[in-house]
Amino acid sequence: MPNDRCKLSVTVAAVIEHEGRYLMIEEQTSEGIRLNNPAGHLEPGESPMQGAIRETLEETGCSFEPSHVLGIYLSRFNRPSTGEDVTYLRIAFAGRASEPAPGWVLDEGILRTLWMTADEIRASRARHRSPLVLRCLEDHLSGQRYPMEMLTVDATVFAPEVKR
Repeated sequence: MPNDRCKLSVTVAAVIEHEGRYLMIEEQTSEGIRLNNPAGHLEPGESPMQGAIRETLEETGCSFEPSHVLGIYLSRFNRPSTGEDVTYLRIAFAGRASEPAPGWVLDEGILRTLWMTADEIRASRARHRSPLVLRCLEDHLSGQRYPMEMLTVDATVFAPEVKR
């Protein structure tokens, strides 16, 4: 009997706005050069907030300070290059970021960071890494905000229980 359970790839993202512009990254992917929020996969042993802080630092050199949860999103992508069918669960945070650390080397695959207006992001839709890039922008612009306390991270994330 085939396993028909959904297998999720959990990602975290940071939506960072400053003076009407949003911090974006341009990255090399198997589908070509794409635009994305600072984002990436949640790693074992970290909370979603820790993951968003880490990914923002790795991809931009900026320290991210989340102020609230923007949303929890689900999307599905069929990778043209491999035929792989992936379902993503994205937890997006909004907040502020520092200036990039001097001399910071961006994560592998990240070509550059950009500060873009909402209209520039909308106009570049064909280059977005996923449809969630635009959805997160629009949710931020609409004032969508959830308290950080809506996410509960059990202590077992950091130190798994051992069954005896």
